[in-house]
Amino acid sequence: MTTEPFSLSPLRVLSALFCAAAVIFVTSCGPDNSQKASETPSNVTLTDAQLRHIHIYTAVASSFHKTLDVDGVVDFDNDQATSVLAPMSGPVSRLLVQPGDHVSKGQLLAVVDSPDYAAAVAAYRKAVVAANAARRLANMDKDLFVHKGVAQKEADQAESDAVSAESDRYTALQTLVSLNIDPRTLAQIKKGRAIAHISGEIRSPMTGTVVERLITPGQLLQAGSTAAFTIANLSRVWVMAQIFDSDIGAVSVGDSAQVMTGTNTVAGRVENVSAEVDPTTRSVMARVVVNNSENLLKKQMYVHVRIQSHDATSGILAPVSAILRDDENLPFVYVRERDGSFARRPVTVGGRVGDSYEIPAGLRAGDRIVVDGAIFVQFMQDQ
Repeated sequence: MTTEPFSLSPLRVLSALFCAAAVIFVTSCGPDNSQKASETPSNVTLTDAQLRHIHIYTAVASSFHKTLDVDGVVDFDNDQATSVLAPMSGPVSRLLVQPGDHVSKGQLLAVVDSPDYAAAVAAYRKAVVAANAARRLANMDKDLFVHKGVAQKEADQAESDAVSAESDRYTALQTLVSLNIDPRTLAQIKKGRAIAHISGEIRSPMTGTVVERLITPGQLLQAGSTAAFTIANLSRVWVMAQIFDSDIGAVSVGDSAQVMTGTNTVAGRVENVSAEVDPTTRSVMARVVVNNSENLLKKQMYVHVRIQSHDATSGILAPVSAILRDDENLPFVYVRERDGSFARRPVTVGGRVGDSYEIPAGLRAGDRIVVDGAIFVQFMQDQ
């Protein structure tokens, strides 16, 4: 039996070379563990002279009231604002106030050239004549019934007609009253005296500020449907604060709040927390009531709201100056180890409490952290 000498075909040679190249490529492209290890910051040891530039704070478990910082928008207090509808139809002849004007209850806001007044006056006078006539007839039938001049049925019917006519007269009078006719003119009408042409008047139903003027000169108004003005008492306003679903549990009715706009801060209180979560923003609206006696807050103004829970909680707090952030904006602190060195430790930052932040994770009671000089420690670590 003969054995053929071993030989490599050209195809086998190419296959072997490809496999070898693949092994080299995978090896060279694999993770460089030594480089990755070097990216993990090592602890920093400072000299006695350098230690004099930093201040150490010992973390302790504390009882505190959580603080939540959110955005909000100013709105009217709907309990102290009203829309003024045109009480009559007709074109606007005069506008007497502008947005921002302070008005008193009953103050004239606009004049309307309305035919409703002449019609209402005529209807009232007709109702007065009818009511007086019906009452005279009822009194006459009542006297005749006593003297057997008419039957009981006729006397009762006359009385019923008189009551109905007097009811119509009252309704016509209320129509005049609803048109906001000047009291002196109304008194003249009730006395049956002649009056000059009456222009329609739109008057303020409350004392407050004209925040919206919704009509223009010459505009044709429709009685009971055309909104003419918005009057609001701006000494108290609402701030609608947006609370995301993760923070809902930290906000309750009665919590104190601070509303900040620029350099101004106004105190408020949470009056209501919505029961529904907005499916788009995953947030609820908290209504903060604010005393706005200095008129610092305007409708639709964007503000910053800081809400402080009235329910105390406990946890670890770290001074604001202790919190640093890495290149990926992740928070960390420097903790002094038992050997005296300083280690970088990632932390979770919660809400702000005064000059500190709540630290839900990353620190334990007894940890010693750098509060003043943390940036110096970071500089030394980066060397």
